[in-house]
Amino acid sequence: MTSPGELERTLRSQLRGEVDFGAAARALTTMDASNYRRVPAGVVAPRDAGDVAAALRICADAGFPVVPRGGGTSIAGQATGVGVVLDLTRHMNALVSVDPVARTAVVQPGLVLDRLRDAVRPYGLAFGPDPSTHARCTLGGMIGNNACGAHSVAWGTTADNVTELAVTAYGGSSYRLGTGWAGAPEGLRELVAGNLAVLRTGLAGGFSRRISGYGGLDALLPERGVGVARAFCGSEGTLGVVTEAVVRLVEAPRAPVLAVLGYADESAAADAAAGLLGAGPLTVEGMARDLVPGAAAAGPLPRGDAWLFVEMRDEGAARSLVRGADAAHSLLVTDPAGQRALWRIREDAAGTATRTPDGGMAWPGWEDCAVPPARLGAYLREFRALLAAHGLRGTPYGHFGEGCVHVRIDFDLVTPAGIARFRSFSGELADLVVSHGGSLSGEHGDGQARAELLPRMYGPEVIALFGAYKDVWDPAGGMNPGMLVRPARLDENLRFAALPPGGGELSHGVARCVGVAKCRSTEVGGPGVMCPSYRATGEELHSTRGRARLLHEMLAGEVVTDGWRSREVAEALDLCLSCKGCRSDCPVGVDMAAYKAEFLHHHWSGRIRPPAHYLLGGLPRLLRTVALLRAAAPLNAAARRLPPPGLTRDRPLPPLARTPFTRWWRSRAGESRPQGPGATAVTLWPDTFTEYLSPHTGRAAVRVLEAAGLDVTVPRGPVCCGLTYVSTGRLDRARTVLRRTLTRLEGAPDRPVVVLEPSCAAALRTDLPALLPDDPRAHRLAAAVRTFAEALEQYAPHWRPPRLDRPVAGQTHCHQHAVLGDAADRRLRERAGLTGELSGGCCGLAGNFGFEPGHHAVSVACAREQLLPSLDAARDSGPAILADGFSCRTQIAQLSQYRAHHLAELLADGLPIEGPADSP
Repeated sequence: MTSPGELERTLRSQLRGEVDFGAAARALTTMDASNYRRVPAGVVAPRDAGDVAAALRICADAGFPVVPRGGGTSIAGQATGVGVVLDLTRHMNALVSVDPVARTAVVQPGLVLDRLRDAVRPYGLAFGPDPSTHARCTLGGMIGNNACGAHSVAWGTTADNVTELAVTAYGGSSYRLGTGWAGAPEGLRELVAGNLAVLRTGLAGGFSRRISGYGGLDALLPERGVGVARAFCGSEGTLGVVTEAVVRLVEAPRAPVLAVLGYADESAAADAAAGLLGAGPLTVEGMARDLVPGAAAAGPLPRGDAWLFVEMRDEGAARSLVRGADAAHSLLVTDPAGQRALWRIREDAAGTATRTPDGGMAWPGWEDCAVPPARLGAYLREFRALLAAHGLRGTPYGHFGEGCVHVRIDFDLVTPAGIARFRSFSGELADLVVSHGGSLSGEHGDGQARAELLPRMYGPEVIALFGAYKDVWDPAGGMNPGMLVRPARLDENLRFAALPPGGGELSHGVARCVGVAKCRSTEVGGPGVMCPSYRATGEELHSTRGRARLLHEMLAGEVVTDGWRSREVAEALDLCLSCKGCRSDCPVGVDMAAYKAEFLHHHWSGRIRPPAHYLLGGLPRLLRTVALLRAAAPLNAAARRLPPPGLTRDRPLPPLARTPFTRWWRSRAGESRPQGPGATAVTLWPDTFTEYLSPHTGRAAVRVLEAAGLDVTVPRGPVCCGLTYVSTGRLDRARTVLRRTLTRLEGAPDRPVVVLEPSCAAALRTDLPALLPDDPRAHRLAAAVRTFAEALEQYAPHWRPPRLDRPVAGQTHCHQHAVLGDAADRRLRERAGLTGELSGGCCGLAGNFGFEPGHHAVSVACAREQLLPSLDAARDSGPAILADGFSCRTQIAQLSQYRAHHLAELLADGLPIEGPADSP
């Protein structure tokens, strides 16, 4: 029998694309977005159809199965396998051509849907199917799963929008499929001719979302036009590999209007959905209050406990629909930005639904079964009762206009009792779906999650036909075995079984990543940050999901076998900027910055660390020593000539200030602005960056806070949030520093703590209590932390900031976006007459990251994605450049002609001049 090593060598010798049988590549593809895990032998990234054919021939000769993989967001396990995984996203991702007259496009399987949509938008066209993962799902994956999305009410499933397919089968044979028998594999026509009765009766009575099994086989009937390409859609990689597709485009509505209808409960919304279809909606989406964040439910949504999102082609049609709808309350949204905000709530549901109200996790497995729309209300009532009978919780939502329900359920997929309940519940739910005339899968395929239960939906003759259909295409059984026909059990290969029991917070954290891959989005614009390193490199290894997968496999110990010393994990985490964007932007709150810190803590335990960990990780102590020696000037001169060892030579170090902030503060003793009785006392935190690198920011903040009537004090001794130690994984040192800081603060009265540097404020709010969970002082300090804008809004609400009346551009700090929020900053800017939006994304410097060797290219790429273009776009308006983070200001200064300022500086400049100006 051929060994994996021999197979790898043969593939390398005959393919132009990459062949990787290493631990990292295998670990990255053990899982998709499902509950399942299978370890592949290796990964191949073919360059073209010729490579695909060669790989399928070589694997067939060697007896290794093959699994085609696109974005890896399949939720039923069909994008995992034990043989060779074909990664079709790396090279076979082109939009080959667009014919706007014929309204068709030719695409390769690895093309991300949004790239197609962006390319055809100028022609007023769109690709109709649009799953919520449109920013990262691929056309090949959509064809494999017969994906649908919110607009399938109007434009159907992927199968409805595919006209031709180029397919390569296991063994290397190639076919061109369309309508008619030309190009079909040998034996398919005869199979259909011998089973006409089964096709006409066993698959009869279907509805638009009958996706389960090879449910599209009835497209091969002569009265259905012998749609061979259509029948192939939804085969989940079990028949062959799509190498090219001709897809149909639709005319995009020019000014769609969103009608949001509020109902008393979920069942009422479900009962109403089918009645709206006669109005010709583009979408009819449903969700209940238990899915929607409280702020969203209280803000843009109309009153009610459940809602239908109904998109119409124009305002007139939307108003007519609202008048005829039996809704308690309604809202019409014509503004595109408002529509996007509402749709974002719906699109994030794939991740939001993974969390129960008490913070527990819910899992796929019954993600998208469907019933005829007229039966949806009754089905949901019985479904909720079945959940309760099993002691389970889930939050249904989805495509109510087509009866398709998404739900994630808080299964216990670890203990034997929990897995047994998962199995018994699955069987009962399958029977419930079938009793309503439904389909076990209404959109995303059956995979391993439901294929075992297909006999409950289809009779034995249909199941036998499915097996014969598979054998026509794949007689050797090498294409994605264990799916759809002759399937694995639904409770085998569960991904949690590989994790060690009692794995701690890191184990729970990486298990939380369900693989929906929002971190793989390359969409530019908006406030989001995640994941800057993936956006710079395009490599799964450098996505939040990829890192979570590697950490999962490190803990499992089967593929990544050297534990905390793993080079594969270290390489993946090396380009993590610790921006914390995933903490807020990941729908399930994966916090890769925290996981990186823990990994580095263990990885370097007992060993000599890289020089940057000592120089940059120990920055507070180093700079304090320099200040005590009054050596800033000679050190600046030395750094200009030669950067310190262990740091990049691609960028200069920011100069140290001659006078630290606290030295200036002590020098003005007795000069503080006298405040009236009852003035709120606040402590201004002298963070390392303000103290030694940007003291003018601290001086400006003092001036503004005092002008607002606040009584400002500054800690007498050195204090530190521990951020630099945390970001370099020196967690024991961080705990020591934080305990010392808390001790120094004990003599100070309880008062708000104003922190100017967003990263330090975030560290005090989140890292401090996490590192010292049993120290009540840590929780008190965390609760006392306020940003500059929060302090002014909360403790000087009647103060009027100076009117600056000018546009601004710049950067919202990643940690502000992810941890602190910027609502108070926005309101303060508005009151000061500062107009315009700050850039989303990440500046790319990210504290120590941009100064470490090997990071400069990624650091610059991050800045060039959003920050620098936003500055150039605003140039003609003469904006003030705003960035509260020292790293952001440094990046702007080093990569552009602009100088950025903290908001405190802008406001201080607008105050009346009082006495001589402070020297810099």
